[in-house]
Amino acid sequence: MDIVEISKVLSNKTRVNILKWLREPEKHFPPHVDIEGFDDGVCVGYIQDKTGLSQSTISTYLSGMQKAQLIIPTRHGKWTYYRRNERVISAYINALSKDL
Repeated sequence: MDIVEISKVLSNKTRVNILKWLREPEKHFPPHVDIEGFDDGVCVGYIQDKTGLSQSTISTYLSGMQKAQLIIPTRHGKWTYYRRNERVISAYINALSKDL
């Protein structure tokens, strides 16, 4: 886990909002048609719709978040679903409180 890289990713309000929304996806996104529940995360299309940003922008944001290990992708056919990586988020918060 790299504190600086994660901090860079979190320097964008939309990316922070995505992590907030993924914390309680059932409150922020419609139910999935093709899978039950949110155990595998939220479809990228739902994330894009909620942000109102272009597909390419959201893909770039999610790619950076994935590289920083803040989110975990799960593939179902042609769709990718994203969920929070609670282990890394907790480690980041702990490192901030310890190191700063």
